[in-house]
Amino acid sequence: MSSSSMRSFPSQTEPETREETETSQEIYRRCATSVISLPKSDGLSHLQLYRHHQGWHGSQMCIAGAMAADACFTARPSDIVVATLPKSGTTWIKSLLFSTVHRREHPADAADVHPFSSFGPHECIKFLEYQVYTGKEILPDDVDELPDPRLFATHVPWVALPAAAVASGCKVVYMCRDPKDTMVSLWHFVNKLRVKEWLEPLSVEIAADLFCDGLSAFGPYWDHVLGYWRAHLARPGQVLFFRYEELWKDPPAHVRRLAAFIGLPFDVDEEENGVVDAIVKLCSFEHMGGLEVTKSGRTEFVVGAVENSSFFRRGGVGDWANYLSPESARRIDAITKSKFEGTGLSL
Repeated sequence: MSSSSMRSFPSQTEPETREETETSQEIYRRCATSVISLPKSDGLSHLQLYRHHQGWHGSQMCIAGAMAADACFTARPSDIVVATLPKSGTTWIKSLLFSTVHRREHPADAADVHPFSSFGPHECIKFLEYQVYTGKEILPDDVDELPDPRLFATHVPWVALPAAAVASGCKVVYMCRDPKDTMVSLWHFVNKLRVKEWLEPLSVEIAADLFCDGLSAFGPYWDHVLGYWRAHLARPGQVLFFRYEELWKDPPAHVRRLAAFIGLPFDVDEEENGVVDAIVKLCSFEHMGGLEVTKSGRTEFVVGAVENSSFFRRGGVGDWANYLSPESARRIDAITKSKFEGTGLSL
């Protein structure tokens, strides 16, 4: 897949020119102003959604952040980027990646002093468009001064991934989830935010219709998944493709796969000492959900502070059956079958 013609954000300028004329904060503010001219609509969100020219929706702030990241981010081959749609196991894969990369300095079996006891996964691995390129000074250190390997996250589609990240050859770890579970989890999350904003909650059927119509942040779901799937097929050494359900069935095997992909495989001593199992236990829903930082902590995003507990509703597989009508489930399944047919991808 080409990484040039499909990545031409209106905000892009030559790096030398940007350095002389604009800071990343100024670029973000300019991008935010340009977003308001895009087509907009209500959607599966607590915010007004704008339609990016590449075909996906997002709030003014997240699209501006994506544009600023594309214009400003200087990637390194050693960088690792976690990519997901919202509510596709983002918190879990961030936890597994961080604890795998930093297992020597922060042993997983020392849970009481592990960074996760003080910081949520979204503070340990920050979103490019929500926490790094936001027009604010959120990071404690300059991005360019962070030590290798730098860990970042994004929700943007493959076509909107910063061009520098693709060109650098840095590792991209993508995780997708069954569309019905993704939709239901997103519906729960959005309604919590809507209530906070004094907005009427969306019914699950309306939410399903909006999801199927692609009117959710960073969607349409099927385009997002297929973008990274095709990138994985074209660049298997750069893009790792995870299915949430497979990770759920056998976490240790997938942690080993993750470690090998990023160039940090577990050695014999680590295997004998149970390091993989310790990481799986540390990052389990039961352990992470029970931490005080999860119960009472908050993470700052460009859209505002979000309670960490919001990222730990239930987890698991198949919860959609408790909420979706048979008609909505059939509609989502039909779209999935049609979109994925002939791609080699099945969920």
